[in-house]
Amino acid sequence: MYERILVAVDGSPSSDLAIAQAAGLAKGMGAEVKVLFVVDEGEVFLEAGFVNPQDILNGLTDFGKKALAAAARRLQDAGVRFQTELAEKSAVPGDIAGAIVGYADRWPADVIVMGTRGRRGVRRMIMGSVSEGVVAKTSKPVLLIRGESA
Repeated sequence: MYERILVAVDGSPSSDLAIAQAAGLAKGMGAEVKVLFVVDEGEVFLEAGFVNPQDILNGLTDFGKKALAAAARRLQDAGVRFQTELAEKSAVPGDIAGAIVGYADRWPADVIVMGTRGRRGVRRMIMGSVSEGVVAKTSKPVLLIRGESA
């Protein structure tokens, strides 16, 4: 059914659960997994007067590389074909959901798997929901893996 599974990760426990779920799906279906980490540069320049934006971008990039390496180890241990990608430049800075959907379309993925933190109320209103944005912007099936509520 699925030959190409895109897993969007952010280094959180819920994205670790998404990797595990994608590994199980891929193994059962003989599918390939692509793990994607999007470096969110959207808010970096808002604090430019207090910190060096390049330092923040470098930190986010390093964090993304570590998240992808951890995902690669898990997928390799599971015996799943995979590749990783670090998306450092999004078409629209700050639009992580749009970047994920764009990569899923270009690859092309059959399904998108990602973790969700399950934020509610004011916290969700302020912080937004990347997973909700992906669901709204894509025509592909999206498998959301619920982590602990934050």
